[in-house]
Amino acid sequence: MEIQKAVDEAHGRVRELKDTYGRPTAQPWSPEQHAGDESKPRYDVEAAVRTKARHPEPEPAEDVAA
Repeated sequence: MEIQKAVDEAHGRVRELKDTYGRPTAQPWSPEQHAGDESKPRYDVEAAVRTKARHPEPEPAEDVAA
């Protein structure tokens, strides 16, 4: 019974997202979403994205005059 409740809640959340953002294929992909535009194998592009997401570049420190 708990599993069915979890499934129903997840399905409801998916429907909310779909209502908010539309179907995933309704809008064309932006250039940032196309791995093929990189002229590199998809796996390499995905690995670079995962690395960047896990280890973002640090923001530059602000200069504070003392």
